[in-house]
Amino acid sequence: MIHGVDVSSYQSENYPVAGQDFAFVKVTEGMSYTNPKWVAQRDRARGAGLVVGYYHYVTPGSMSAQGSRFLGKIALRAGDVLALDWEHTGVSCVDEDRWLDHVRAKAPGHRVVLYCNRDFWFHRDTTSRAGDGLWIADPDHAAGRPGVRHPWVFHQYAISGGLDRNVGRFASRAELRSWARREAQAAPA
Repeated sequence: MIHGVDVSSYQSENYPVAGQDFAFVKVTEGMSYTNPKWVAQRDRARGAGLVVGYYHYVTPGSMSAQGSRFLGKIALRAGDVLALDWEHTGVSCVDEDRWLDHVRAKAPGHRVVLYCNRDFWFHRDTTSRAGDGLWIADPDHAAGRPGVRHPWVFHQYAISGGLDRNVGRFASRAELRSWARREAQAAPA
C-alpha cells in the first residue's frame, strides 16, 4: 500500500509531504465555493512528485453544472485523478451517479472516483457505482482494511497532525501513476 493525504482550506499550503505518494486537493463545493488555497496545495504536491487528485464537494442542484464548474477550474495534466466528495444528505445516489458520468465524459483520459463514508455507501448508495474506484472514508478500521466488501482504491483511515490520512491499494507510486494515466484498465485487486 501507498500513503497519501487529502487537503482543503482547513490545511496549510505547506502541509507535510514527506512519506506521501499522493495528495487529493479540494477545489470546489457546489456552485459558489472555491478553495482559496487549492493552487498552492496542488503545487506543493506536484513539487514533491506526488500523484495529484482533485475533489469536488457536491451539493444539491445541477450535477452537470457542478461537474463543469469543477473541471473549469483545473488545468488537468495526464495522471491527475478526479473525485466526487459525496457527503451532503440532500444529494441522492442518482445525482451522485450523474456527476460521475458527466465528469467521466468530459475528462475521458482521467480516472474519476467516488469518495464517501460507510454510512453513505451502505445506506444511501443504491447502485454500487463508484466511477473508476471507491475512495472510502472509514476511520473505524485499520489502514487498508476498510469495513466494506466492495473493491476500494483509496481508504481514508485517520486524521492525525491536522491531515486526513489515506492509503491507496497500489504496490508503489509508479503503479498508481500508471493506473491514473489509464495505462492499466482495471483497478488494483
